[in-house]
Amino acid sequence: MGGWSEITSTVCPIARSSAVIGDRWTLVIMRELTMGNRRFDTLQAQTLTSPQMLTNRLKRLEADGMLERRAYSERPRRYEYHLTDKGEAFASVLLALRAWGETWCKEPEEEVAVHHLHKTCGREVGLSGTVCEGCGKPFTVHEVMGEVSVAFAREREDRSAAARQDAETRRT
Repeated sequence: MGGWSEITSTVCPIARSSAVIGDRWTLVIMRELTMGNRRFDTLQAQTLTSPQMLTNRLKRLEADGMLERRAYSERPRRYEYHLTDKGEAFASVLLALRAWGETWCKEPEEEVAVHHLHKTCGREVGLSGTVCEGCGKPFTVHEVMGEVSVAFAREREDRSAAARQDAETRRT
């Protein structure tokens, strides 16, 4: 049975890509970074990862050139995580996963979790990938504005509230 070293030495781009991404936790970390969450505590709250798992995934993503750490506090030393050009380019993969998930991985009565509006034409880009269904022009993640559904906003706020409560409990 082959290991990761065999996957990274193959010429298959899907195998090589999976060696960088690795697992579902990395995908949701990348989702959060794409959504503008850059700090460890926010990333942990929204991805529901343990601190150790998040630390490991962030280090791996940094080593693979997907993100870079930037200090925002000296005492205590704290970092923000910013996508590199390579990490930014991964957004198209996330958009494809979003489209597939919205189509195949939810109940019919559920609303779209995030509506992406094309800044150029003002219409929703739809689920067809990286070409706006409204105007037919290609777009990048920076050319859309995400509007989170009520249900997804509530879910995200519940996670943030639980993380704040956990932090408060640890302080007392």
